[in-house]
Amino acid sequence: MNRSADEPGQPTLLQGFDLRGPLPGGITAAATLPVARVLLETQVPHLDRLYDYLVPVELDEAAVPGVRIRARFGGQELGGYLVERLAETDPGVKLQPLGKVVSPEVVLGPGVLALCQAVAARYAGTVPDVIRSAIPPRMARVETEAEPPTPCGTAPAAGTDAEPPSCLPAYDGGGDFLRQLATGSSPRAVLTVIPNQPGGWPGLIVEAVRACLDSGRGALVVVPDARDLERAASALTDALGEEQVARLSAEDGATPRYRAFLKVSRGRARVAVGTRSAAYAPVRDLGLLVLWEDHDSSHAEPRAPYQHSREVLLLRAQLTHCALLVASTSRSAEAQRLVLTGWAPELTAPRQLLRAQAPRVTASSDSFEQERDPLLHAARLPRIAWAAASRALEQGPVLVQVARTGFLPAVRCERCREPARCTECSGPLALEAAGGTPGCRWCGRQAPGWTCQMCGGHRLRAAAIGADRTAEELGRAFPQVPVISATGDHPRRSVPSSPSLVVATPGAEPVAEGGYAAVLLLDGDRMLARDELRTGEEVLHRWMAAASLARPSREGGVVVVAAGDSDPVKALVRFDAAGFAERELGLRRDLGLPPAVRIAALSGPAAAADAFAGALELDDTVRLTGPVIEEEGVHRWLLFFPYGHGAAVTGELRRVKARSSASRDPVVNVRVDAPGLL
Repeated sequence: MNRSADEPGQPTLLQGFDLRGPLPGGITAAATLPVARVLLETQVPHLDRLYDYLVPVELDEAAVPGVRIRARFGGQELGGYLVERLAETDPGVKLQPLGKVVSPEVVLGPGVLALCQAVAARYAGTVPDVIRSAIPPRMARVETEAEPPTPCGTAPAAGTDAEPPSCLPAYDGGGDFLRQLATGSSPRAVLTVIPNQPGGWPGLIVEAVRACLDSGRGALVVVPDARDLERAASALTDALGEEQVARLSAEDGATPRYRAFLKVSRGRARVAVGTRSAAYAPVRDLGLLVLWEDHDSSHAEPRAPYQHSREVLLLRAQLTHCALLVASTSRSAEAQRLVLTGWAPELTAPRQLLRAQAPRVTASSDSFEQERDPLLHAARLPRIAWAAASRALEQGPVLVQVARTGFLPAVRCERCREPARCTECSGPLALEAAGGTPGCRWCGRQAPGWTCQMCGGHRLRAAAIGADRTAEELGRAFPQVPVISATGDHPRRSVPSSPSLVVATPGAEPVAEGGYAAVLLLDGDRMLARDELRTGEEVLHRWMAAASLARPSREGGVVVVAAGDSDPVKALVRFDAAGFAERELGLRRDLGLPPAVRIAALSGPAAAADAFAGALELDDTVRLTGPVIEEEGVHRWLLFFPYGHGAAVTGELRRVKARSSASRDPVVNVRVDAPGLL
């Protein structure tokens, strides 16, 4: 909507020009559609709206919808985007001339703008904040680069002559999903991937994308991190040809990212693959959205309005009426909710096929193992895990998943068992190497002469064992094989099929050529001990992702989980992520917790947060709880509300947020459906 300088309660524009009167300064308006409606790049909530400007005749040709512009506003020049051209503005509205067109590239199409507006509405945010994620920064030199002489055609170019393996038809409903895609329909589906299928999960995505391209439409694939992006992009490029695929990732750098973005926006690439910001990629004739590992925390945007890739793609599927495939090695409660509500059917794996392809899973909490190993409760690496590793190392590599990075990430007093703390900031002390000096993990100070404040002791013992210490211990226990460490700080994409011990933290497990002969999941009880709502769900995701890298049971593949008896352990033994997700969703529905309901959190200075919560006009369906004192002087309020009332609640949050911004009240942070709130 356009705003007048005379409208009460609205920011006053600089004195401009009346379209119906003479134009001073020698300015001549464009002959046709002389009004430009623009979206300005401002993070101020009460300025989140569209404004009208006059299009001078010299900018008439360049000022097309979707281009970057600059315009005067409030005494300064702001960047923005031209949304549409109009024949006239509202009566009485005075217009300023548009400053300039920054670039002729159309980067904000109507479809992406509508998606950004829908995301901002869902997360009670501002449209410019969402666009910041959707459109990469401009690299002027890239826009002038010469394009390849042959544009991509309507038919996919095969990367190889070999017929790719068919995997999706092995799932119940998978063949029908592909047929609907190929004929131009828009099916939706939730899929838990079977381990050890030909081509792996990237092969499944290639199948779905091929079927979509056969219908003459484009496809978009969103993955959580660089490791998965490498696998997905390589598989798609090999199958479809490099010219068909654009890789979108901020980690690639500003110039390559913008080059790939233009490749998509200009229609040269029909398939886009990337991390969370790629969810907004302007793919032409979009027919399929694919989301891999929707439960991964990397899908959540750390900047306001804190949107999640899954919800962005769900909104995009609704707005564009395109197909959607949510695939994972596990199953999130949100994905299970899509299945139970009928929004997206499940592509199920026949139990016989799952048994044939999955590894054999054994838990140390098994009663038989406990009888055979009387010291099982005190061992970090139980006897069954040692035996499995010893046998597996004769056949190939062994993966050892540990909870923490570092050597000894937490230490305590050997005498009284009190956690060792820094004398300067009270942060936890850690050891980086055997015989090293303890150092604070918060402030980095060294503590060479550490003394326990409780008992006066000087000796330390391990409170937690990290990946480096585990690798050192396993290296001494198995001196005949190499030990490889793979963590977030020292990533490793793949390992050979030769015998080796691979120690990795969750999410950093490299892929083994031919699969791992054994996978050992350590520190299970420690991982499950976190006091958070989603702990069990997240730990099962990590376990199943690692277990899926093992060889099938018919080839001797085995997984050993060192943890006590719990629901996640039982679900892993059965390889039943969907059943666990359904149980979790049922429990949360009984308790009124997300994702059975939606949630919003308000946090800020105590008086401002309390005033914000008090200003909300909510009906009886919304449960408002608080305030909770997060720290001295900071309050947090929680809102729980049904999905059907989501638009009304987030709209009210945006209203109060804009009013507070206009009044220059202290900032209250609003987070909607953000992971980790409970």
